[in-house]
Amino acid sequence: QVHLVESGGGLVQAGGSLRLSCVATGRAGSYTMAWFRQAPGKEREFVAAIGRNADSTYYSTFANGRFIMSRENDKNTMYLQMNSLTPKDTAAYYCALDTGAWRGILVQRQTDVYEYWGQGIQVTVPS
Repeated sequence: QVHLVESGGGLVQAGGSLRLSCVATGRAGSYTMAWFRQAPGKEREFVAAIGRNADSTYYSTFANGRFIMSRENDKNTMYLQMNSLTPKDTAAYYCALDTGAWRGILVQRQTDVYEYWGQGIQVTVPS
C-alpha cells in the first residue's frame, strides 16, 4: 500500500513562488508520478508528469515555462517548483502515482491511470 503526502502549499502573492513536495511511503518504488490540480466547481486537470528516472517530463500548457517538476528517488520524493503564480493557479494540488510503466503522455495526463493519490494541498494566490 502506498501513501502520498503533499507539503509546501499555502498563500502567496501574485508573481511569487512555491515549491510543493510529495513524499511516498510504502511499496512505492520508482514509478511514474504526476501533479494535478482542482479548483472549486472545476474538473481535476493535469499539471505535469515525470517518468521513473526523470528522463521524461511533460507539462500542461499553463504550466509550461513557469513550473518545474523533479524527483529524488532515493528520498521517495518529487517536487513541483511553481513560479510566476497568478490567481488562476489557486486550487488544491494533488500528487499521484502510477505503478505501471510509462504509458506515453497522452495516457499519463488522464486521472484514471493513477492508482494512488495524496490528500491534496491548497495553493492560494489572492487577487
